[in-house]
Amino acid sequence: MKVRGNVTITTGSAPSMTGGERPEPPPSGPGNAGEVFLVFLRLGLTSFGGPIAHLGYFREALVTRRRWIDEAGYADLVALCQFLPGPASSQVGFALGLLRGGGLLGGLAAWTAFTLPSALLLLAFAYGASAISGPVGGGLIHGLKLVAVAVVAQAVWGMARSLAPDRSRASLALGALLLTVFAPTAFIQILAIALGAIAGLVLCRSDDGPGSGPRVVPVTRRAGGVALALFLLLLIGLPFLAQVLSAHALAVSDAFYRSGAFVFGGGHVVLPLLRSALVEPGWVSPDAFLAGYGAAQAVPGPLFTVAAYLGAVAQPGPNGVLGAALALVAIFLPGLLLVYGTLPFWDAVRSRPAARAAMRGTNAAVVGILGAALYDPVWTGAVGSPRDFALAALAFVLLTVWKAPPWSVVVFTALSGLALAWV
Repeated sequence: MKVRGNVTITTGSAPSMTGGERPEPPPSGPGNAGEVFLVFLRLGLTSFGGPIAHLGYFREALVTRRRWIDEAGYADLVALCQFLPGPASSQVGFALGLLRGGGLLGGLAAWTAFTLPSALLLLAFAYGASAISGPVGGGLIHGLKLVAVAVVAQAVWGMARSLAPDRSRASLALGALLLTVFAPTAFIQILAIALGAIAGLVLCRSDDGPGSGPRVVPVTRRAGGVALALFLLLLIGLPFLAQVLSAHALAVSDAFYRSGAFVFGGGHVVLPLLRSALVEPGWVSPDAFLAGYGAAQAVPGPLFTVAAYLGAVAQPGPNGVLGAALALVAIFLPGLLLVYGTLPFWDAVRSRPAARAAMRGTNAAVVGILGAALYDPVWTGAVGSPRDFALAALAFVLLTVWKAPPWSVVVFTALSGLALAWV
């Protein structure tokens, strides 16, 4: 048990290990922002494949290997961030940084390190860096899509063993999978999680497992309330100030902030909102917007960092580095404020027996949702031939049986995709 001031954090139990996995020993003491920054910087440099794949990378690096949090606690964070608008993987990373780094500084370290690599690459692209194109670029991108198949499959398999080990929870996971496969919308995902919670109250009360136990986050309720109030204040105040002051910088900030505040379902869903907010007023040309979207597919990290490119190329100013920084902060800020504001209340609720039963059902539903995402868009967007299937299967075996570092599997699969493009 760790105590920081008046906040108690109880670390969860380590997940069971099979198949020769060699995790690091459980953390012997509190972490710090520097440790969090370095771990998430590595993830930011190697996490290709979109938000679902990012959750798989996080699970492997922070749950299985470093044991910063237990499996059930991790699934709780994923469920919370699925409920909230904003980029789910970045929100989960921010929350993990909060827990490990002891507060807001740790959360900001995680977000900065995970976001910075892709943001800098897209800023460089905005300044005229060569776009990835032709057979070389296509092969590399296709290889990255295939490694995402392996990463997500590994995450689904591992989470299913821990969070849906019995008939009732496996059935809930299957129900969520079927619901989201046949109606793949952000609203249906939220509905599946809500139905999982309701079913958990009935089906999972007899489960004697302790769950993840109490884990009070290093955020006071007062601080959480301030964050939620700030979220609403900016949502209402930015458009009002932009109109009253006729300040283009505020109008641009409002466009990115609203896009981040109203999106459910991940990075790809935000693109129509950004197009409406930036292309229709003439701030970004249609061709420039599509070029940025294409470039964002080739970089690691969250797709929301396309905001750095759009902020840099927008006309009139602010643009360039200042515009990129303004857009980047504005699009991520609402999601981070919501997570920071909700976490202290969320943990208080989930510590109750009835809430733990509901969370067992919710966690099972999350497994089903991830399973559905493994099929669409991950599988359908990557596997189109027997060779694709063979390469994805090889990457899966390297990750799960050989325990190869994820970054090495990313490099190997990307280069393999490049080789297949020339065969």
